[in-house]
Amino acid sequence: QVQLVESGGGSVQTGGSLRLSCAASGRTFSSYSMGWVRQAPGKEREFVAAITCIGSSTSGADSVKGRFTISRDNAKNTVYLKMHSMKPEDTAIYYCAAGRNGITRYAAAYAYWGQGTQVTVSS
Repeated sequence: QVQLVESGGGSVQTGGSLRLSCAASGRTFSSYSMGWVRQAPGKEREFVAAITCIGSSTSGADSVKGRFTISRDNAKNTVYLKMHSMKPEDTAIYYCAAGRNGITRYAAAYAYWGQGTQVTVSS
């Protein structure tokens, strides 16, 4: 079992940057693919980015490509989401998730979820 705790959320202005972190418990972190998923008020959950177990491959939603970067440090049991050139439409609760189905955009494929961290981008 994996427990996930996100941090790093906050409020920024349009064009600003944030780095989210997700710390995982347990000794099996490196066996999980990791993803970031966000949910804005009144909207469905939206895939943001994912990374393989060893960080050899990543995938990102079209809406964040070129602006957001996912990475991981297995020695620290942590996955990151660096966000640049942020827009008001990036405002959402951001969740990290762990799964064993490789890189996937489908939220249902992730077995473990953090509690989420709020990100607000003002215009």
